[in-house]
Amino acid sequence: MTTKKLSEKVPALDIETLIISLIESSLVFLLLAALFIVLIVKAVKIVPQSEKYVIERFGRLRAVLGPGINLIVPFIDRVAHEISILERQLPNASQDAITKDNVLVQVETSVFYRITEPERTVYRIRDVDAAIATTVAGIVRAEIGKMDLDDVQANRAQLITTIKALVEDAVDDWGIEVTRAEILDVNLDQATRDAMLQQLNAERARRAQVTEAEGSKRAVELAADAELYASEQTAKARRILADAEAYATQVVAQAINENGLEAAQYQIALKQVESLNALGAGDGKQTIVVPTQAIEAFGDAFKMLKGRGA
Repeated sequence: MTTKKLSEKVPALDIETLIISLIESSLVFLLLAALFIVLIVKAVKIVPQSEKYVIERFGRLRAVLGPGINLIVPFIDRVAHEISILERQLPNASQDAITKDNVLVQVETSVFYRITEPERTVYRIRDVDAAIATTVAGIVRAEIGKMDLDDVQANRAQLITTIKALVEDAVDDWGIEVTRAEILDVNLDQATRDAMLQQLNAERARRAQVTEAEGSKRAVELAADAELYASEQTAKARRILADAEAYATQVVAQAINENGLEAAQYQIALKQVESLNALGAGDGKQTIVVPTQAIEAFGDAFKMLKGRGA
C-alpha cells in the first residue's frame, strides 16, 4: 500500500518540476529579449534634421551626432545636450549711445544667429543669448561713438555691415554664426529733434532764396541775350539794306555813265510823274497845292517822257 502511494506521487513531482523549469527558462529568455531591446533602444539614436546631439562618456565629450540614425555605446555614452541648429533671433534690444558730436541717441537693434558647432557652444558659454546681446550693445556704442549724427543717419548700411563683422569675430570662439544684424531705429531726444527741425527749416529757406536768386539771374541773362540777338538782327538788316542801296546806287551810276545825263533826268521825271499819280489816285475830291517850280518840273518831265515814247 505504501509503495503504491509513492509510485503515484513521483509522476506528479516530475510534471511540476518540468513546468517550473520551463517557466524559469522562458523567464530567462524574456529577460534576455528585454535586455536586448533595451540595449538596442539605448544604442540607436535618431537625430532630427534641425538638431545635433552632444554625446558624453563619463562626463567627457565623446562625439557630436548629426541628423539621421547614429549608434552609441549603451549605458556608457549618454546624450548630454540636444542643440537646435535652426536660426534664432535675439529679442529686440535698445541701448543708449553718444555720437562723436555729443548727441545722445537710442539705438534699437536686432540680431539673428545659429549654432554651427554645438560642442564649442555648450562648453564655452553658459547663456548664449545674453552674451551675444552684451557683445552687440558694446560694439554698437563703440562704433556710433566714432561717427557724427549725420553720418549715423546717412551711412546706416555701412554701420550695420561693420557691426555684423565685429560681432562675428567676437562670437567665433563660441561656435556661433551671426547671419544678420539690423539697426531698426535711431531715436533722438526731443530737444535734439527740435534743434534739427529748426536747422532743416533754415536750410529749406536758404535753398528757396538761392533758387529764387538763381531764377532772377537767369531771367536777366535771358533778357540780355534776347536784346543782344535783336541788336544783331537789326544790324544785319541794316547792313543788308545798305548793301542793297549801295548796289542800286552803283547800278544808277553805271547807267548814267553809259547813257549820259539824259538817263538820269528820265528816271527823275518818271519818279515825279509816279508821285503825282499817287497823289491824285485818292478817293473823293482832293486839292493839291504845288509850287510853280514843281509844275514846271512836271511839265519838263512830261515832255521828256513824251519824247522818250516817240
